[in-house]
Amino acid sequence: MDKIVKQIAEELNIKDSQVENTSYRKEVTGGLSDEVLRTFGERLTYLRNLETRKQEIIKSIDEQGKLTDEILQAIAISKTLAEVEDIYRPFKQKKKTRATVAKAKGLEPLAKIIIEQKEEKPIEEIAKEYINIDKLSEEDKKNKDKVVNSVEEAIQGALDIIAEDISDNSKYRKEIKRQCWREAQIQTKAKDEEQKSNYEMYYDKKEPIKYIPSHRILAINRGEKEDFLKVKIEKPEDKILAYIEKDIIKGDTQFTEMLKSTILDSFERLIEPSIDREIRADLTEKAEEKAIKVFGKNAKQLLLGAPIKGKTVMGFDPAYRTGCKIAVIDETGKVLDYTTVYPTEPQNDVIGAKKELLKLIDKDKIDMVAIGNGTASRESEAFVADLIKDTSRDVHYVIVSEAGASVYSASKLATEEYPDINVSIRGAISIARRLQDPLAELVKIDPKAIGVGQYQHDVNQSKLAESLTGVVEDSVNKVGVDVNTATPSLLSYVSGINKTIAKNIVKYRDENGKLKERKELLKVPKLGKVAYEQCAGFLRIPDGKNALEITAVHPESYEATENLLKSLGFDKEDLRDRIKADELRQKLKTVDIKKEAEKLNIGEMTLTDIISELSKPGRDPREDMPKPILRQDVLKFEDLQVGMILNGTVRNVIDFGAFVDIGVKYDGLVHISEMSDKFIKNPSDLVSVGDIVKVKVIKIDPERKKVALSMKV
Repeated sequence: MDKIVKQIAEELNIKDSQVENTSYRKEVTGGLSDEVLRTFGERLTYLRNLETRKQEIIKSIDEQGKLTDEILQAIAISKTLAEVEDIYRPFKQKKKTRATVAKAKGLEPLAKIIIEQKEEKPIEEIAKEYINIDKLSEEDKKNKDKVVNSVEEAIQGALDIIAEDISDNSKYRKEIKRQCWREAQIQTKAKDEEQKSNYEMYYDKKEPIKYIPSHRILAINRGEKEDFLKVKIEKPEDKILAYIEKDIIKGDTQFTEMLKSTILDSFERLIEPSIDREIRADLTEKAEEKAIKVFGKNAKQLLLGAPIKGKTVMGFDPAYRTGCKIAVIDETGKVLDYTTVYPTEPQNDVIGAKKELLKLIDKDKIDMVAIGNGTASRESEAFVADLIKDTSRDVHYVIVSEAGASVYSASKLATEEYPDINVSIRGAISIARRLQDPLAELVKIDPKAIGVGQYQHDVNQSKLAESLTGVVEDSVNKVGVDVNTATPSLLSYVSGINKTIAKNIVKYRDENGKLKERKELLKVPKLGKVAYEQCAGFLRIPDGKNALEITAVHPESYEATENLLKSLGFDKEDLRDRIKADELRQKLKTVDIKKEAEKLNIGEMTLTDIISELSKPGRDPREDMPKPILRQDVLKFEDLQVGMILNGTVRNVIDFGAFVDIGVKYDGLVHISEMSDKFIKNPSDLVSVGDIVKVKVIKIDPERKKVALSMKV
């Protein structure tokens, strides 16, 4: 374990003590971020698995009686599973191969003579001794795998053994992979050049594998899977063969040419296919890892989108034939009304739809319309923009991502929440609620259905699910959860709370009324002391007995917090008074952290966190996020002109740029080269999902409905 601790500390550039003491307390971890802790968890799992595999391999080789100090040393210094598997390769139980057949015929001594290259007697003379057809019993003669009929067969069998030994040599494999990672290129060609596809840019393309970005690897993999592309790794074959020949061939002997041919055979027949598989697997794994990180980062930004509070919202789920589904929710998320209207084709009942929705706007005092961005979205937007001109109320509309809304609508959870409401209307409710509180609504959906990222359906699904669950947990824990209003799905992402406990909290709440203080959670079935310690700081009770429970201050720090407030001339109830809270904020800026931490007998990091929470009691951290762009009029694709300057919302960030919603039907692309005058390595270094950016239209493709944008405004 000490070795693992040191390796992780070195990789993550943190202290050994931080690795050894990881828990949810910042004081113990030394203030490690959620991201570092998650990376720590992934590396710890990998290194533990590596250590377990090393022990299994050592045991297996030892049981074969072939374990040496050299093998032990090589395994000990191996840093990856691939390296360890290469060392184990010669000792694996093999299926029937040309080499295993040759060994069964007793040709290993002949292979040894050839590889040693010392014998001056002609090899044909030596090989005659291995012809065994006359020495075998009649029964054995029937088994072709035991018979050596000729000199040629004996020599070929010996060379097959040498070829497999070369292929199994971990030193060679390591050097070949090193050379490939340095010089090899990935080559793609079309299966059928005449066939149109999304992969035409790869129909005749070469790129060094050390430079190829992750999104291109995943695109190539998909193109190959869909049978549009042929993929090959072009290796520095001459250098590889020269390296092996230099190590094996000892001067000019009768064995030189046959060994050169055997080395070539070993490379082409055995080494190259397996190295290809390993390189492709490594490229894919790294690409998936990057894609999962990009997806996680985008998902987090979407989950932490700024909520629109205190507004009555009309959810507008656009469609053609089946009609647009409408749901009205009040500022608390309660459903007030729902209906279906048909302003789009084929019915085109604009007058009837307008009449019905104007009546709802007036009756329910609607402030905002949230329009889903799916099918018929822009036609619906034009209708809504026209509609709000005819109302006396100050109504705005916002385009909302409806990714996953249909998945949610038909889910068991949606049925439990709205048992008496038609499945088609539930999508409109979800769209409206996403505007009011993105986090509370999006946690109800499978994270990978959120629709921000690239190739999320091509990557390892269990790794994606694990990563995204972590992202949702981090987001929920950052914002905090009102224990008296949260749904089971939201509660289940709080640290220490599983789905069963989440349901039990809601059941307890239903049976006993609102919780008045956090410690009441200990009465909830299956929520023990450990779970309470983990979850308490992330749960809020806005109108409870203890004013500290509108903050993230943990119950174990209540005494220290109250003593701090007292020393500053305040009381915890002052946190509920805006004027007093403002006075406290100013006073907290004067606190000497080091002295006060010693006085209160708590860690400096804990005190820093307490001060941070007391400075913004009950404040939602999402308020700092960019607010959605509110619109009252529509921009058509035909209205766009090169040079036009617009404000847009970043909808997706990928390896090669960002897609920005500028208010027309199709999102525009800001390529990475158009994001800044400075060099940008990753688009996510500059923008995040939900950001409001100023962009210039630099190219319009009316036929393909594509818009190129620049942030160099």
